[in-house]
Amino acid sequence: MQKYGLLGYPLGHSFSKTYFNQKFEAEKIDAEYLNFEIPSIKEIKNVIKENPELNGLNVTIPYKEQVIPYLDDLDEDARQIGAVNVIKFTKGLFGKLKLKGYNSDIIGFKQSIDPLLKETHRKALILGTGGASKAVFHGLKQLGVGATLVSRKPKDFCITYDEITAKTMEQYTVIVNTTPLGMFPNIDSCPDIPYDLLTPNHLLYDLLYNPDETLFMRKGKEKGAVVKNGLEMLLLQAFSAWEIWQK
Repeated sequence: MQKYGLLGYPLGHSFSKTYFNQKFEAEKIDAEYLNFEIPSIKEIKNVIKENPELNGLNVTIPYKEQVIPYLDDLDEDARQIGAVNVIKFTKGLFGKLKLKGYNSDIIGFKQSIDPLLKETHRKALILGTGGASKAVFHGLKQLGVGATLVSRKPKDFCITYDEITAKTMEQYTVIVNTTPLGMFPNIDSCPDIPYDLLTPNHLLYDLLYNPDETLFMRKGKEKGAVVKNGLEMLLLQAFSAWEIWQK
């Protein structure tokens, strides 16, 4: 039996286990998918040692960047982004295990947002600076959209929420939320941007998918903006992960 799994902490909110096990059952694939909830990335060594039949792993918060030193190789997207959410296991010379990191977040994000982009969407604000924000940044760049990251605290190559002006809102017509603000059960929270300056020219994309419509999205919709949640991206990145493991 093939074995796959998810590395992260915590994993109570995880979509992957249910999705993949339902897929395996429906398509009669002899495989199982497990959650590996580890409090430290160092424990990846134990996960691999105790599960010799592993073919691949997904990686989620907070380990998308921390996992890289434990890998043997990275594909080009993962290298540029500096974050990994898919690991493929292969056997090399003399049966030596080789781990290669990929980023399917960028694939899911690009395929999901591309149909919504118009000529007026040339600049984007990315709310948050974690691993997902890097995939979004590079995905937008590949789609011809320049992006600026927004952080709560001053950081290199970022602006803070306090620095978002009326002119910023006018120029940056794509706004992507990569923070957990608004995720169930904390559905009454949202990123601190000037929502009153939103217009029908704006596109608000939230990587969250639970609830279906976050407060961030609702506030955008009230101003006539186009809004989308992260469910399609989630499904597309899962499709891509499976393709990576099978190739």
